[in-house]
Amino acid sequence: MGDARESVRKVEREREPGRPGCPVRRGADGTWEVRGYAAAREVLRATDTVQAGLGIETVEKLPARVRRPVLYQDGPGHREQRRQTARFFTPRRVDEHYRELMTRVAEEQTAALRAAGTAQLSDLSFTMAIEVVRDIIGLTHSRPGLKSRLERFFPEEFGQPGLTSLRGLYWLVRQNTNWLRIHLADVRPAIRAHRKRERDDLISHLLAEGCSGAEILGECLTYAAAGMVTTREFICVAAWHLFDDPELLGRYRAAEEPERLDLLREILRLEPAVGRLARRATAPMRVGEASIGAGELLTVFVDEANADPDVVGREPDLLRPGRLRDLGPGPAGLAFGDGAHRCPGAAVAVLEADVLLSRLFALDGLRMTGRPRVSFKDEIGGYEIRELTVTVPRSAK
Repeated sequence: MGDARESVRKVEREREPGRPGCPVRRGADGTWEVRGYAAAREVLRATDTVQAGLGIETVEKLPARVRRPVLYQDGPGHREQRRQTARFFTPRRVDEHYRELMTRVAEEQTAALRAAGTAQLSDLSFTMAIEVVRDIIGLTHSRPGLKSRLERFFPEEFGQPGLTSLRGLYWLVRQNTNWLRIHLADVRPAIRAHRKRERDDLISHLLAEGCSGAEILGECLTYAAAGMVTTREFICVAAWHLFDDPELLGRYRAAEEPERLDLLREILRLEPAVGRLARRATAPMRVGEASIGAGELLTVFVDEANADPDVVGREPDLLRPGRLRDLGPGPAGLAFGDGAHRCPGAAVAVLEADVLLSRLFALDGLRMTGRPRVSFKDEIGGYEIRELTVTVPRSAK
């Protein structure tokens, strides 16, 4: 793709002023802040770090005999689990097993939009993400209402579960209730069905590994958070860019699939769905000019690393498709992470976004009405986009 019209960020996260050109510095709370691209990639690929944040402190309190979800594992066990499940995310698997499903769901969603004349894009995109991830996991025997159960489990505003306050107690009871609902209505029926007939999906793999129902539930919810919630927001922010930039939209509509995917990855570079990744050093290490001690925390600022001008070139906060096709692990930069914990479903997420958006934007008269509302998940530097209303004449074909 050639030069495209430049488009600024839709999601502006708060940025603390720092020393210009300083890729690593110690924050006010003592945590090391990693903002440069090369330093961020070094941290994410380091073998002397482990996952931090994301509720890992709670997971670490589980009995040693309980298998941790893959997101919370590190070391040889984690590498082996990733190796065994990599087959679910190969390019051939994505094309042969998931593309048809994505197409069917996208066509159902566009048909529903034509019939109603209006819809919330967050609902359309969440349905797409749910259907794809549940097929990968094997949650295909659920009782009606999976979408609403997941909406309750991943609310727009989270509290902090605990026993030290009424609000904390409320959130503890609330989330435990939501865990139980999903276990009874979704995971347990799937386990029973898979024990009767083995399938080529995650749940069959976990059963073969000897995992308990509770362990399978934890893994399913981890994949739901990683594959459903973030993809939903990515689709919304990509659509927002396309709606606001007629020239960019024209290029997207006219492009072949590889160019469309390239454009979507550039949007994700600029607007990563997860803007903060936390790691804990397990041994002394050096990142750039900083000496990190064992046990110290590091926070990778993905959105800032992805806008490092030394790597992405001039005007890094502007959208320019085709900016760099060989950027790190891909044109999306570090938006899918890197190293041992790089998101295995990166290709799935970008393709399902394109399958849905290409069909939506093929509708005559498609419009965005009003302005979307953005809120933030501070613990991961993530965003949520709501009230992105799409309308289309009911006669549109």
